[in-house]
Amino acid sequence: MERTPTHPDVADVDLQQVLEALVDPVRRSIVTQLDTAGQDIACGAFDLEVSKSTATHHFKVLREAGLIRQHYVGTSRMNTLRRTEMNEAFPGLLDALTAPRPHGR
Repeated sequence: MERTPTHPDVADVDLQQVLEALVDPVRRSIVTQLDTAGQDIACGAFDLEVSKSTATHHFKVLREAGLIRQHYVGTSRMNTLRRTEMNEAFPGLLDALTAPRPHGR
């Protein structure tokens, strides 16, 4: 049984799919936490206020939109932000999403 989930080639992902994935605040939080950490994060290590099954759904949406890559280390499913690939396909998108916002906005 293959444990590594399938990942789309970012060239096959369209902007609409990426934007639909990022419209949800939980998914934006996952992307922001990955960007801030600058390293892989296990699914259970994110600061999310949703159930485990709901979080699993959010990770799947992000993976299918090409925003994250998942792989196993032991029994932990690790998540990697596909920043370089996304920047090539959609320049500036992740920068705009993860840029610090002035207070109150």
